Amino acid sequence: MKWIPGLLLALGLSFTAQAEKFTIAAASDLRYALDEILEGYKAEHPDQRVEVIYGSSGKMTTQIINGAPYDVFFSADIAFPEKLKEEGLTATEPEVYAIGRIVLWSKTQDASRLTLADLTRDDIKRIAIAQPAHAPYGARAQEAMTATGVWDQVQDKLVFGENIAHTAQMVASEAADVGIIALSLARFPDLASHGHYLIDDRLHQPLTQGYVVTKRAEHNEAARGFARYMATEPAHVIMERYGFLLPASQP
Repeated sequence: MKWIPGLLLALGLSFTAQAEKFTIAAASDLRYALDEILEGYKAEHPDQRVEVIYGSSGKMTTQIINGAPYDVFFSADIAFPEKLKEEGLTATEPEVYAIGRIVLWSKTQDASRLTLADLTRDDIKRIAIAQPAHAPYGARAQEAMTATGVWDQVQDKLVFGENIAHTAQMVASEAADVGIIALSLARFPDLASHGHYLIDDRLHQPLTQGYVVTKRAEHNEAARGFARYMATEPAHVIMERYGFLLPASQP
């Protein structure tokens, strides 16, 4: 039966194509940096198909627990990959890939001249932060405002983004007067034309960002290969340009 070798070849090609495809779930603070990193990666691996889903780390953790088809998970807080490990849903150990920072940013004011204490001013009527319940950047914003004594005073001004990219969009569209967003987003060229104020990282717990390859991708060499690529010099150069501290560069 001459069709059998052809069928086996077709099946083999199908399995190969499947192995060369993977899906990344990534925290929204990575949106611009990771897009750039993937440009370089895809140029080196044109045979691989990569899909990226951006969102809040907490929500994506819940999605993975509920069976979402994500192969690599880049979280804004390593606690979420550690939770997945406890659930038996990881193929690798949780690893730190970066430390994030938070900033004050505004489209309508010179945020470089603002501090957290200024958030109580009467002319600042809406303050955007990511939802602290499931977005690490929102939780750190709450911690910083609490540490400086303004959290209770600004409750009626707060508006919440689903994730940190949504929060930045709210401020950029002037739905909020000022926001506490990721430094990595404030450094994106479209936002970098407006100044920002770097919030003292002693005011909040560190944004220790971690990743894992999920159990689903245990035998997906393409997914594992991209996870390793994030530790290369080209990826590190881009991450540092967007304001991330790398594990080797931590003080």
